[in-house]
Amino acid sequence: MRHRVLFILVLGSLTAFGPLSIDMYLPGLPAMAHSLNASASEAQLTLTACLVGLALGQLLAGPLSDRLGRRRPVIVGVAAYSLASLFCALSPSVHVLTGLRLVQGLAGAAGIVISRAAVRDLYSGVEAARFFSILMLVNGLAPILAPVIGGQLLKVTSWRGVFVTLAAIGVLLLVGAIAGLPETLPPERRRGDGLRATLATMRGLTRDHVFMGYAIAAGLSFAAMFAYIAGSPFVLEDIYGISPQVFSAVFAANACGIVLVSQINHRLLARFTPRSLLSMALAAAAAAGIALLTVVLVGGLGVWAVLVPLFVVVSAVGAVMPNSTALALTDHPDAAGSASALLGMLQFVIGAVVAPLVGVAGKHTAVPMAALIALLTVGALVTMGLATRRPASVPAVRTPLDG
Repeated sequence: MRHRVLFILVLGSLTAFGPLSIDMYLPGLPAMAHSLNASASEAQLTLTACLVGLALGQLLAGPLSDRLGRRRPVIVGVAAYSLASLFCALSPSVHVLTGLRLVQGLAGAAGIVISRAAVRDLYSGVEAARFFSILMLVNGLAPILAPVIGGQLLKVTSWRGVFVTLAAIGVLLLVGAIAGLPETLPPERRRGDGLRATLATMRGLTRDHVFMGYAIAAGLSFAAMFAYIAGSPFVLEDIYGISPQVFSAVFAANACGIVLVSQINHRLLARFTPRSLLSMALAAAAAAGIALLTVVLVGGLGVWAVLVPLFVVVSAVGAVMPNSTALALTDHPDAAGSASALLGMLQFVIGAVVAPLVGVAGKHTAVPMAALIALLTVGALVTMGLATRRPASVPAVRTPLDG
């Protein structure tokens, strides 16, 4: 049992690289833009650079872990992440910071993609969905704590201190990975083929309409959340006048919604299929996205009229991600690293495209953010319905890690 708990804590922490890298300095994003004489779009481009790095890094680390095993690439990636975070703190301009954020994302991607592949090494179907829901309990603490810590750090330091803190967290995660991450892919199951075979595997995955349906639906849902992440600091602080500390509390409350829904999802998997729960979550998010756009277009309804639909959109991710990930990976046990890489890459690429768009109309309107969230959530629901008509098999597989 101790081994299983430690394994969950390490994997959950590794999947938190995305929220840690993005959410912790969100409260200081406007201050960073002012400090480096950057526009809102230039500041949001630092988020985009990190997302691009997280996407490309997964394409490298995922297939590499299919060949070398899961443990070694994770350790190298976490060490590089810590160094990149330290250099981010020393950035003299927004352009240098953008480049370093790309490197930071490349390094942190190893933990994200390999943690998913490690779960698929051990579990499948419903059991995988349940395990991913458990990881959301650990991973969900990152978006809860990261903006709160970031907001509090801004009381005693600048946005640069946030990146120093990220570097320290990277060191702690490196120690955790060395001590608590076993090798889940034995040598006899590793792929010995080269780049050409890896590319052929990727092409095969892109032609699997069921895999791509779940992957794109998850990517669109993730991008809707990222539109909220990129746009909410300016919308809530500049338009509605809340402080960075209050924004941190709002952000943490939404992240609590992710954790709560993920654990409800874990319980409901005993009665419903992952596909059914995924459909319900996407439908709730789409309805909330349409409500948000309506509220913003009508105007004058106050900040709570915006916060409630945002809470629903963000909370739905707690059911969308575990179920879509399990369903997408179920039919690909022999290429879990590559499938996990393509799944994660789509999420972060779509998010990277969305991030600058929320600021195209300036800092004083919420319409772009609301319109993007509505479009993406409805698109996720439609994609899932049209592209995944063939039911995916969901066998339950248990391993010695279950004790």
